[in-house]
Amino acid sequence: MKKVLLLVLLLSAILLLTGCLPGDGKNDAQNPAGFLWGIWHGWVAPISLIVGLFRDNIRLYEVANTGWWYDLGFYAAVIAGFGSLSLVRKGSK
Repeated sequence: MKKVLLLVLLLSAILLLTGCLPGDGKNDAQNPAGFLWGIWHGWVAPISLIVGLFRDNIRLYEVANTGWWYDLGFYAAVIAGFGSLSLVRKGSK
């Protein structure tokens, strides 16, 4: 029963996250993605990559962004998120 509940929660979280993926039309030239959106898009980059295979408008990276600040947030989240995975996966000897 716990596995089913965990699976339902995981699928629900993934479905909710897809509403905030880069390229979904929320950002344009008048409303570019900034630093905080860069952090968010960096965190959901793996999901964006998978969804982008099936939907043409979803991208890994928001094209309509503020420039350097968005890049800083995006890369900081990617490095922090993926780098922390190695700490979780590292087993004790």
